[in-house]
Amino acid sequence: MATQDLSAAEAAGLPARRLEAQSRRYGEKAIKAFLAACAVLSVITTTAILFSLLTPSIGFFQEVPLTEFFGSTQWFPSQAFFGVLPLVVGTLNVVLWSMVFAIPIGLGAAIYLSEYAPRRVRKVIKPVLEVLAGIPTVAIGFFGFYFLVPLLRDIWPGDFLGGPPGAYMAGAAALCVGLMIVPIISSISEDAMSSVPGGLREGAYALGASKMRVALRVVFPAALSGIVASIVLGISRAIGETMIVLMVAGNLANISLNPVEIVQAMTAYIGITATGDIATGTVEYDTIFAVGVLLFTMTLVMNLISIRFVRKFREVYE
Repeated sequence: MATQDLSAAEAAGLPARRLEAQSRRYGEKAIKAFLAACAVLSVITTTAILFSLLTPSIGFFQEVPLTEFFGSTQWFPSQAFFGVLPLVVGTLNVVLWSMVFAIPIGLGAAIYLSEYAPRRVRKVIKPVLEVLAGIPTVAIGFFGFYFLVPLLRDIWPGDFLGGPPGAYMAGAAALCVGLMIVPIISSISEDAMSSVPGGLREGAYALGASKMRVALRVVFPAALSGIVASIVLGISRAIGETMIVLMVAGNLANISLNPVEIVQAMTAYIGITATGDIATGTVEYDTIFAVGVLLFTMTLVMNLISIRFVRKFREVYE
């Protein structure tokens, strides 16, 4: 009957009526409602986290002015010194050296997997590389403390950068964090490079370009938005890491970018202080939330920078 209606409409020169399903598709509506609930739950969770951080932080900043919090260079809350700059510099120390280690290795692995590795090799190496992202950070911290720090202490070249390291060092923590970040950078960057149309590669090869030139001059710029996003995501992950910097970098608030010295990151301070030894309601206790708000803000800024870079360097292929 429906076929006859379509034939009659075509013969009369009228547009054919679109056939639609008679059912209301309750399953599809249920799925859409579930996805919307997940999105709303994410927003509510983020708002609740921010609210739980802001409430005690307001009381803290009523006692400690912002000029002292951001301007002072001494951080001893038990002695009423609340300058957060040593914690910020300690965090940046670990992040800086971890990215120096992770970016070349991650991008090199991505270029190899995308442009050089055969399909069989890619199927083996990429899952193995991504397994590193699933290793518990406390296990990586034990590896850094019991293996990496003694190794660096033994092979350290004399008085270079202030002499051999001690039991703790920012550089060893940075290497462990970088090891954790490599799968993030390599996996996302490789996906971005693999999504570049093959016609760009074939055009470059037709002009006589070598494989290395095609990888660096054609594929890499075309996938720049995804590569930048992977790097910024790795930086955000490094800023928020807790166990590794707590176990390997030490617990001394120090303004230094020297990888040999002991530093204290913001996450390490929160982890070691929020153990129940400090009385609630005190200014020293509220420092945990003030540092948490600063850490939340830094991560948020990194995500906004990532979104801006992705939109700026995004390439759309049809």
